[in-house]
Amino acid sequence: MKLLQGKNVIVTGASRGIGRAITIKFAENGAFVGINYRRSEKSAQELLTYLEGRGYGGMLLKADVSSPKEVDSMVKRFVSERKSIDILVLNAGIYERGSFMDISEDRWSRVISTNLTGCYYVLKSSLPFIRDGGSIIFISSQLAFKGSRHGADYAASKAGMLGLMRSLALELAPRIRVNAVAPGTIDTDMISDYTEEMRKRRIEEIPMKRLGKPEDVANVCLFLASDLSAYITGEVINVNGGLYIH
Repeated sequence: MKLLQGKNVIVTGASRGIGRAITIKFAENGAFVGINYRRSEKSAQELLTYLEGRGYGGMLLKADVSSPKEVDSMVKRFVSERKSIDILVLNAGIYERGSFMDISEDRWSRVISTNLTGCYYVLKSSLPFIRDGGSIIFISSQLAFKGSRHGADYAASKAGMLGLMRSLALELAPRIRVNAVAPGTIDTDMISDYTEEMRKRRIEEIPMKRLGKPEDVANVCLFLASDLSAYITGEVINVNGGLYIH
């Protein structure tokens, strides 16, 4: 039997990168996946077509997670079709490169409202519909621990997610498990501005001597979403190729 057979899932920021890999992995394991996206409609539609072409279930859920009205409408639409939610993956996020002094008030607000406050909105709308035995997974970042020279707002938002995650793990246990994954440097369009030299330097820092793949993160999320992790809550799993060994 597939690990997520018959489960109803919402993945925010699902159309590309890590979110796309999670969506595919969950669908392959029997879940019906709500594919949330904001602007990447073509990528989201291509992902849904990919799933349906393989006999998997899914639906598109357009919403800006920083808008409470759009989030509430998204969740109501999903629940009207699927009746309940079993698994929620909070992956939507934005990253803008620049020093702390380059961060305008607008940029700070934009990053925090998407990466952190967006989690709040999605959780507030979704929690009444998450069934007993459910699982919530936050996609945080290595930068929540390390900080960032080029994205203090992003690092702050991802660290804030961990405080929220642990608080909910305490509040919702034993009914719902809440955990986080903290990816290291994953080969997605978020690092598309890396030069070849930057990539080589980063790989040298990693004991596994490669960048992470979105599927590396998706595999850990599958574990946390399934009953294989039934006695795990309030934890952060680092997926970074051994970066913290140093």
